[in-house]
Amino acid sequence: MPDAEFCGWCAASGSTEHAAGCARRRIVDPPRYCVRCARRMVVQVTPAGWSARCSAHGELHAPELGSDRR
Repeated sequence: MPDAEFCGWCAASGSTEHAAGCARRRIVDPPRYCVRCARRMVVQVTPAGWSARCSAHGELHAPELGSDRR
């Protein structure tokens, strides 16, 4: 995945500094916004993991992101 332009949790520009709370949430929660375009995504959380779908960039799954959950 290319470098994130936006935060997956709050949709702030990737160039801005994030508060500690936002950074912690991105570790344990699935992204709510697309990191490429900042659109709100449809997120589904299951016991096995999560998936998130951007209308412009398609679907992301927890294993695709590995340890970098932006």
